[in-house]
Amino acid sequence: MNNQDRAICGDAEAIYAEIKDAPIVSPHGHCDPAWFCNDAPFDDPSSLLIKPDHYVFRMLYSQGVDLADLGLGDAGAGRDPRAIFRLFASNWHLFLGTASRRWLDYSFKTVFGIEEELSAQTADRFYDRLEACLQSEAFRPRALFEKFNIEVLATTDGALDNLEHHAAIRASDWSGRIVPTFRPDSVINPAHVRFCEDVRVLGELTGEDTGSFDGYLRALRARRVFFKAAGATATDHDVSDLYSEWLGEAERDALFKQAAAGSLGEADAVRLHGHMLIEMAQMSVEDGLVMQLHAGSVRSTNRKLLEAYGPDMGADIPKSVDWVHGLGALLNRVGNSPDLTLILFTLDESTYSRELAPMVGHWPALRLGPPWWFHDSEAGIARYFDRVVESAGYWNLAGFNDDTRAFTSIPARHDLWRRGVAVHLGEQISRGRMTRADAGSIARLLACDLARDTYRLGAG
Repeated sequence: MNNQDRAICGDAEAIYAEIKDAPIVSPHGHCDPAWFCNDAPFDDPSSLLIKPDHYVFRMLYSQGVDLADLGLGDAGAGRDPRAIFRLFASNWHLFLGTASRRWLDYSFKTVFGIEEELSAQTADRFYDRLEACLQSEAFRPRALFEKFNIEVLATTDGALDNLEHHAAIRASDWSGRIVPTFRPDSVINPAHVRFCEDVRVLGELTGEDTGSFDGYLRALRARRVFFKAAGATATDHDVSDLYSEWLGEAERDALFKQAAAGSLGEADAVRLHGHMLIEMAQMSVEDGLVMQLHAGSVRSTNRKLLEAYGPDMGADIPKSVDWVHGLGALLNRVGNSPDLTLILFTLDESTYSRELAPMVGHWPALRLGPPWWFHDSEAGIARYFDRVVESAGYWNLAGFNDDTRAFTSIPARHDLWRRGVAVHLGEQISRGRMTRADAGSIARLLACDLARDTYRLGAG
């Protein structure tokens, strides 16, 4: 190691020490609010660590492991959780080099205090230790929330959700802050398999006539009000084909009528969805909900798994995205508004320096989300900073979120991000791009302050 490398390591270690224990702000994820409402013990180690985590089961599936043998789907119902864990442990070597290995190692050692290495031979001892932990009061959901030093955790909830678990949490004597996120995909995307039925239910829930476009918009506004009252500060939108277009009133009404009847063609469905994204952005200007846009993923590419198990089975694959033209109509309508915050997430890393960093470095409404999914890794975090900071700066970033269904991986993911932040800033200091004092300020910004501010989570 040369002197420059030693200096980088020394600065990085010092910066990491300053931020490693900062509160965790988790503004986007997929944990179940029922966990914190009921505060019941987690069922078993396999149900907590393996079955909900597509990072884990997609790797096992790629090496020929049957998902039913992991307890997934109807075929896996009733599978012995210890047998599931043994199968996972016997394939632990498959995760070498992956981010999920880092997260799980961190969870085993830091969360559960297990120093022994996992293997087929140690699987039962691991399982017994994990099971004993999960049966104790210290490992119930609320206790872990507090142990992890989580300041706020956002869930992701469908537009029609009654948010009963959120209401119960807020009415309880527990001080943990769990907030919902408004996810309206099924009621604004005509290509969604449930669009027609969910638009009908949307009308029933709100007492509005969703057979008319004006009534439909009033119903969407009513649900946003409902979510805000439950503590929501953000919306979330999944977009396969990024496109925005402002439609004239007559064409908009005609397309919506066809969509509600289930007779809208594929091309026009994209156009109407593009219009609705602008409507959602305009509503965010009105009500202050931060808008998140996740693009660059072809969903459920494995049709066999989709038919057998449904979505979210690890077969979503990155694709290229044209952000400049795709968001052109939306940004030219509301992108100059200081009242809109639109956070962009991508799986298409090629757009970081070519489009996204220059865009968020210009449009007042835009912020860039952290590395997502396949790129939420040590190397992915390094690539992200290398490609975006020179054009976007730091204050146009949205900080970090873990985007996870695996609750015990939350501190692991934030720790990996904070280590990546420290390494990046150590390199910046060594290259003379900033002072040590500036690096310390930016480290705190990236660790939690940006996420808190971008998602408007400052007030409880």
